[in-house]
Amino acid sequence: MQLPRRGAGRASEPRAGGRPRADETPDRPGPGSWLLLIELDPRSEGDLSSQNRSRGSFSPAASREQVISTITPFPPAPQKPTSIERPVATRPTTALVRYVVPVAAIHLLGFLCLVPAFFSWTGVVICLIGVHLFGQAITMGYHRLLTHRSFETRLWFEHLLVLLAMCSFEDTPARWVATHRVHHAHSDEQEDPHSPLVSAFWGHMGWLLVFNRALHTAGSYEKYARDVLRDPFYMWLERRSWRIAVIYTIHAILFFVVAFGIGSAIWGVTEGLWFGASIVVWGVIVRTLLVWHITWSVNSLAHLFGYRNHDTNEESRNNWFVALVSAGEGWHNNHHHDPKCCTVSHRWWELDVTHLEVRLLRRLGIVTSIVPRREERARLAMEKVKKRA
Repeated sequence: MQLPRRGAGRASEPRAGGRPRADETPDRPGPGSWLLLIELDPRSEGDLSSQNRSRGSFSPAASREQVISTITPFPPAPQKPTSIERPVATRPTTALVRYVVPVAAIHLLGFLCLVPAFFSWTGVVICLIGVHLFGQAITMGYHRLLTHRSFETRLWFEHLLVLLAMCSFEDTPARWVATHRVHHAHSDEQEDPHSPLVSAFWGHMGWLLVFNRALHTAGSYEKYARDVLRDPFYMWLERRSWRIAVIYTIHAILFFVVAFGIGSAIWGVTEGLWFGASIVVWGVIVRTLLVWHITWSVNSLAHLFGYRNHDTNEESRNNWFVALVSAGEGWHNNHHHDPKCCTVSHRWWELDVTHLEVRLLRRLGIVTSIVPRREERARLAMEKVKKRA
């Protein structure tokens, strides 16, 4: 039996824009509940009619009135996954030797810092200075310059940043850039090379140790780092990946030679040898480990702990501790909201040391342009359109 809808007639006519009047009940169920429309059994109409007649209030429409019953709410919006599987392209049982060997070796050598003979306050100071200097080569050079092109600089300074970054043994420029761009394209999805939603260890460093055919192929570099490989210097580095190990070793030798020369001139040859060794242990090995784990913490901690200024479609967080040790990289939710922007500071107290240093370099004429925030870019684009009109 076809029943008339509630409010049939003038009150049920469609309104402009599809909205009911304020005094009208919508015909369709609102969000948040399923409505069950039940027709009365025709066999009961007679009984109901007789009851209504006896009361003097019989109405044919009343016998067909819809009975509305809420039976269940709409299912809630799908929640973001709290865990994901490893990328399909990875081979968990296939160790990536070119990463496993140096990562294991540097970590084992790091225990030398516990030997009192290798300790010197000069080494500690050089370590702390080096964490910032060589760490900025990663943050400013590999990340904000090569990966996101958030500022432009002189070519000689770009190449200097890359050389310093390779002294931290964090891969060649094209590989680093390709990996990070894949991360932004699939952040916290299964294709993300280092999402901590797989596991905290995986997101921190486990992903480095196994083969991932989505990353370690010429096709991935061509797709995600083509602009980097146009530079002959970066292509030269990529053709022989062992060159990064040579550069790292040469820089460690230079640290020792300079420290040995100074120590020998002041205290003699024997003391000079110990002094040089302390500088290598603290100024090279410990510093390298600290730079590694600071970089990796952006991938792990800044996707697990912290607050969010922006509702991005992944799990990035603003983590004050990571921001403190990484010169601003820990404001990671801000970065994922606007990766192209040079600054990751979106509140007055979110200190971005890297951006301040880039601005200083611009005053010195080394940096030639800086990419502003998305809103400012939109405003500048509108001004250009108006000028053309």
